[in-house]
Amino acid sequence: MPRQLHLNAFLMNTGHHEASWRLPESDPSAHVDLAHYVRLAHTAERGTFDSLFLADGPQLWSSVAQRPAGALEPLTLLTALATATEHIGLIATASTSYNSPYNLARKFASLDIISGGRAGWNIVTTAGAEAARNFGLDAEPAHAERYARAAEFVDVALKLWDSWEDDTIVADKAAGVWGDDTKIHPPRHRGRYFSVEGALNVPRTPQGYPLLVQAGSSDDGKAFAARYAEAVFTAQQTIEDARAFYTDLKSRTVRAGRDPEHVKVLPGIVPVLGSTEAEARAQEELLEDHIVHRHGVDHLERLLHLPAGSLDLDAELPADLPPESEIEGAKSRYTLVVELARRERLTVRRLIGRLGGGRGHLTFAGTPEQVADAIETWFTQGAADGFNIMPPVLPSGLELFVDHVVPILRARGLLRTAYGPRATLRERYGLPRPENQYVRPAGAPALV
Repeated sequence: MPRQLHLNAFLMNTGHHEASWRLPESDPSAHVDLAHYVRLAHTAERGTFDSLFLADGPQLWSSVAQRPAGALEPLTLLTALATATEHIGLIATASTSYNSPYNLARKFASLDIISGGRAGWNIVTTAGAEAARNFGLDAEPAHAERYARAAEFVDVALKLWDSWEDDTIVADKAAGVWGDDTKIHPPRHRGRYFSVEGALNVPRTPQGYPLLVQAGSSDDGKAFAARYAEAVFTAQQTIEDARAFYTDLKSRTVRAGRDPEHVKVLPGIVPVLGSTEAEARAQEELLEDHIVHRHGVDHLERLLHLPAGSLDLDAELPADLPPESEIEGAKSRYTLVVELARRERLTVRRLIGRLGGGRGHLTFAGTPEQVADAIETWFTQGAADGFNIMPPVLPSGLELFVDHVVPILRARGLLRTAYGPRATLRERYGLPRPENQYVRPAGAPALV
């Protein structure tokens, strides 16, 4: 089979543009409307997307004055969407900083079983003091500390998902034996961050364990991705930066002893579509005109670790910003925003406009053919294995992409025309089902 795109629909309430809720077509209460998300999931399935994705964080994001705030808990919402869909993968963000491995492993195993093998976990370490204070901490843990905890968290989760062998259930009614106790493997884990004794109380799932996704692009994030991730969501502004990230991550994956084809890199793209380029630009300007700039200034000052009132809307960023090495929050996003502002000599006002649609992800305004050209160029020139599609306005942005860009990608042989037989999310991404770490291949020595 020729290499084909992997497409993920990143769904965010009324759309990724912060002003999307102000448009006449938008429902300001869509963020808590199940029917809204079912409609979006059906649209993404019509476009034969591999998966859809819900972001999350254990805090109230930004000011409730800025845009629809608060969100349904993603694993709960995805369980509902599992019953309303048949093919599309279901990826949820969940934090390793503010969860426990046993409970989270059980929730993802349950979603994988309910969905028939379509669950994915976007593993995040959660930056920000706001979240930390919701869990009894005075400040966020240091960046390296969060990633060390995340590594142990995932190791424990993998042990839990493997704690049942695939053929544990015997169901021998005549003998009165339901399961084979010799095929249960309690982790008995004692580590720096976690102590977990018993086996999971959910059987091994259709995928073995959910697709593992990661989104950090700092050095710590890339090292973590090379060790664990099977799909990586990334924010890149230029094809040169995207190609460098792609090459670096694939090389790190090889050095970690893994097949680089088993890690799919999906940059984010915010497609602003119009029947002509002028129409697309007009839509982009309409959205920018609806931005309330004081919210953008507040957000930038928090991202850049500046005191309130530091930024002037009509001036460029201060020259004396700290280097990434001194940032403990979202390191890679900090660097991306600063480099974008410096490279294009953007005023704060213009920078807010550039970030309003995708918070640092590539925003591309154009015709369906131009958007398809950009996707094909990045895909064929070593910058991406697919894309995280981030519609600026929902549901219309996703519908426009599926109705007008997807047919072009299909005609070029870059995207499937139909799903075919039912498949797990791993199979959609061309990944093998993982072997159980407790099961010895024939002739292998016994586990110690």
